[in-house]
Amino acid sequence: MSLRISDLRLPVGAPEEKLTELIARRLKLPRTDITRWRILRKSLDARSRQELKFVFSVVVELPTDVEVHVLRKGADAVDHFVDEGFDDPLPGPSPLEDRPIVVGSGPAGLLAGYYLALKGFRPLILERGKAVKERVPAIRLFDSGGPHDRENNYLFGEGGAGCFSDGKLTCRMSGSDVDWVLASFVECGGRESLTYEHRPHLGSNKLPMICRNYRRKIEVHGGEYRFDCCVERLDIQNGEIRGVYTSQGYLKSAHVILAIGHSARDTYHMLHELGVPIVPKAFQLGLRIEHPQEDVNRIKYGRPEYIEQLGAADYTLTARGQRDLFSFCMCAGGIVIPSVSEPEMFCSNGMSNSRHDTSFANSGLVVTLDPTEFGSDHPLAGVHLQQRYESLAFLAGDRDYLCPIQRASDYLANTMSDRETKFDCSYARGVKAADLTQLLPDVITRAIQAGLPIMDKKWKGSFLKHAVLVGPEMRGSSPVRIPRDRDTRQTPGIAGLYPVGEGAGYAGGIVSAAVDGLRTAREIVRRYASLDARRF
Repeated sequence: MSLRISDLRLPVGAPEEKLTELIARRLKLPRTDITRWRILRKSLDARSRQELKFVFSVVVELPTDVEVHVLRKGADAVDHFVDEGFDDPLPGPSPLEDRPIVVGSGPAGLLAGYYLALKGFRPLILERGKAVKERVPAIRLFDSGGPHDRENNYLFGEGGAGCFSDGKLTCRMSGSDVDWVLASFVECGGRESLTYEHRPHLGSNKLPMICRNYRRKIEVHGGEYRFDCCVERLDIQNGEIRGVYTSQGYLKSAHVILAIGHSARDTYHMLHELGVPIVPKAFQLGLRIEHPQEDVNRIKYGRPEYIEQLGAADYTLTARGQRDLFSFCMCAGGIVIPSVSEPEMFCSNGMSNSRHDTSFANSGLVVTLDPTEFGSDHPLAGVHLQQRYESLAFLAGDRDYLCPIQRASDYLANTMSDRETKFDCSYARGVKAADLTQLLPDVITRAIQAGLPIMDKKWKGSFLKHAVLVGPEMRGSSPVRIPRDRDTRQTPGIAGLYPVGEGAGYAGGIVSAAVDGLRTAREIVRRYASLDARRF
């Protein structure tokens, strides 16, 4: 039997083996009785900078009679641990005539394809961009001033936008599906601690290798990737999906998982023209703030010796008000990057490698915009709004994908930063002084200007002291949702079409998108016989 123990605390730097003593003390048992335990959760308590501590939850396996004895004594923060188990159905009885198609190889498509491959369904994964090995040099070329490639960039290609979006595995969800996804990341090259860290982080330098490892496992199990293969149209007849028209020709399938990501705007337009239901959805937009990493370390840790033990510090901040302003995708020891999928538009994002080893810290500062504020009742009104302001940002960046930038103090004072000022910024391609208040809707600008002083007060004047703002930040979530049935996970009125992930409006990060793809793949497995079972 198993017991869960919460709120075990160790000072930073103490060996985790010390947990055995804490467990024995909590359970009032001899240390020699504690032989089998594992960490469920590990987080940092930085509220007291005099001594930072890690907080653990663990699962301890004990003989039944010992467990009953412990529970009768009423030990604090101890209860039964019930492993709910991963729902892993056997393939259903209905025959599957063709290979299922997965459109997109971002986190949602990747995990959907991975699970289908493991179950013998030999999925065909279509990716409009290139393999990750070819993405890296194209991105480096763009960062050094080269042209924008609309199919091979930070957003499109193997791994999708998630492959170069920092690699945070933070997720508000929990449960066996999340555990399964995290375990699969470990199997494909991630470190073991990803399964229990409170804010796990892969790092943008690790993700390409992990994406390749997923692909190799999928191919070993009969799956297939097709790169440079853009889906141009769906073949829908009599309320059923029959296949897809692609840049490489027609592909027949009655099961298409649509994992297009939140930046495939041309695909949104195609779906709308075909009559696929699309509804506008609230989304987050704002700016990105960047400051010296040493400022964040000082505020978060207090004592310099913690930096060597913990690495670059991160943060989460919220300013409550008429409209909440909150930090998003904080990249400790990271860099600002472009988030550009279309020519002559500009949007910012952030990333950091696993070592968090730059001198900069950056974070999104975003506000939620409701569909009633999009300025139109068109299903793609949110997309049109994004495009309008990203086009303005491109113009502000000298029509060369330079990053519009402004000192935080000038932004709050509605003063234009001096165009001759030398800004210290991590954006590789170069920056251009701009009035960032013109690059967002007025309601968002007012919310940011109201929330920044609140955040600065929480840091006792250190949050904005050396900060610059860049932007806009528009790609944190999708402005549309493609409706689907809750049980079958198919689009109403179009049998065999399965919208998943961020692009369909059902996720907001790597793990939530991956879980969404996994759950849809599982429903296909539950209902249909695999190709392997039919000896194809």
